[in-house]
Amino acid sequence: MFTALIIIAIVIIAFLVIASMRPSTFSLQRNIDVKASPEKIFTHLNDFKNWGAWSPWEKMDPDMKRNFSGSASGKGAYYSWIGNKKVGEGNMEITRSVPSSNIELNLNFLKPFKASNVTEFKITPNGSMTTIHWEMRGHLNLMMKIMHMFMNMDSMVGKDFDAGLANLKSIVER
Repeated sequence: MFTALIIIAIVIIAFLVIASMRPSTFSLQRNIDVKASPEKIFTHLNDFKNWGAWSPWEKMDPDMKRNFSGSASGKGAYYSWIGNKKVGEGNMEITRSVPSSNIELNLNFLKPFKASNVTEFKITPNGSMTTIHWEMRGHLNLMMKIMHMFMNMDSMVGKDFDAGLANLKSIVER
């Protein structure tokens, strides 16, 4: 019995050591090319009230409670939500807004787990197209490092980024 407890303790300690040595940051990125001007794309990203038309999370909970405050759009615009298990609870604020080229925001999840990330949209002319680059990056504490050992962020959230960009493309190309 005592030997089994020692073996279990060694396995747990080894697991924690391995988890602690994993990267302390993550970055999830997606790109899409669209046939629309940077100005047209920018208006759909720079105003949180426009996100309902393209954001995949907005469609996961039709009863989600939303609150908009701060600036109407651009730097200082603030959006918070409380939703079902799929969308959780959180808020975001636009911290940087460069017309027709870049939007950066702080994204805070409160439920089902706490996390603070930076999300950035880069809008770049690309010949007759415009490239939209969507990135989320953040810090991983030990608990998040352990979770990342079992869950792949790219496979979990990447499909939502792909869906959101496809929705946005459909809207701005109309």
